[in-house]
Amino acid sequence: MLRLTRYLTKNYDTPDGHKLAVYEKGGGYQQAKRALGMTREALVEEMKAANIRGRGGAGFAMGVKWSFMPWPPKPERPHYLVINADEGEPGTFKDRTLMEKNPHAVVEGCIIGCFGIGAHAAYIYVRDELHLSKARLWGAIEEARAKGYLGKRPFGIDYPVEVYVHTGAGAYICGEETSLLNSLEGKRGEPRLKPPFPAQFGAFGMPTTVNNLETIAAVPTALELGGENFSKLSSLHHLKDGGCRLFGVSGHVNNPGIFEAAVGVTLRDLIYEYGGGVKHGKLLAVIPGGSSCPILRADEVVNAPSDKSPLHPWHGQSVLDVPLGVDTFRALGTMLGTCCAIVLSDKACPVLAMHNLMRFYRHESCGQCTPCREGSAWIHRILDRIVHGEGTLEELDRLHEIADNIMGNTICAFGEGTAMPALGFLRKFRKEFEAYIQTKGRSSTGVLTP
Repeated sequence: MLRLTRYLTKNYDTPDGHKLAVYEKGGGYQQAKRALGMTREALVEEMKAANIRGRGGAGFAMGVKWSFMPWPPKPERPHYLVINADEGEPGTFKDRTLMEKNPHAVVEGCIIGCFGIGAHAAYIYVRDELHLSKARLWGAIEEARAKGYLGKRPFGIDYPVEVYVHTGAGAYICGEETSLLNSLEGKRGEPRLKPPFPAQFGAFGMPTTVNNLETIAAVPTALELGGENFSKLSSLHHLKDGGCRLFGVSGHVNNPGIFEAAVGVTLRDLIYEYGGGVKHGKLLAVIPGGSSCPILRADEVVNAPSDKSPLHPWHGQSVLDVPLGVDTFRALGTMLGTCCAIVLSDKACPVLAMHNLMRFYRHESCGQCTPCREGSAWIHRILDRIVHGEGTLEELDRLHEIADNIMGNTICAFGEGTAMPALGFLRKFRKEFEAYIQTKGRSSTGVLTP
């Protein structure tokens, strides 16, 4: 069911909506002041009740993540809050809208988050290309500090909080939290072995919580409404997937963009109501949440006869009518990811679409793990042969084997982020791949973007 909200985006179209004066008119920073007067336990419980599932891709419950931090903090082991705003995945562009149009929600969320985990410093990690995002964040930080909301005594309360913007070099791997931490420390951006997890050994070897930028920006709203009331905005509250969030849609639609709604929006809503319908032909398929999520065909039907399945209420219905949720889309065999859908029309060639994605993943592999480094390059080489009319059916089978051998054999999940979309395309479009090879591409529409 389509339920529009305007908590995060209410000032998106307001002149100077990124400025402190506009943000304060809507009650800005009142929740940060309130949070600093609460107990840490009460604040964490409120966030647990809000059921804010991580908006960066993994979908882990934010309040639970905060509770993992060791308590009480020790003077010799300071805690840190790190905000992941790298946002380097193709098809994902929601966080930059918050940084550009509502940066004070991020800063206020950082103040509340620092108190919730016992930190006194927050680092917002932004990829280098997002120059306007960085400028708007620094502007918001300076305004908040000048007003007394940051510093040694925010709001006159003896709990120092500082927020900093840290620029990354623009590597996709630094969207993975431990790679981000390495980059933050000035090291090569590559993942760390876990355990230890960041809550035990994070930034600078100290206890650290890493949250996605949209996740932390939702915190002031959740606290204002009350955790449970915020969660109940969602039609998936019963699955502990609460609140509202930003939904993105791009690709072959008439109205690409970012939209805010209560959790429970469907792909049909996103494509036909928000996105204005399919551009250039009919809907062929959709990647539901950033390019690493396995693709769904438009003609797929939900098969969930067991009432124990989270998908049971939609048994027999189109996958386009399943609410966009962490657990519902996991049960569909894909992921919610960043909730930014990429739409493919039937005028586009799925073979060329997969080739385009695999070129990106080959380029962005950090090279630390052999299965990812060699596997992503091998997949791309075979696809090069296929699109040039030189591939064989044996090589098509080999693509399955290579992707399967990447799964579960790398330090971080980005290896699987290469293999999962590859396997998704291969399984959902096997006939199209076979026809492409057998006809040397003559069966294809021949275009990626109509």
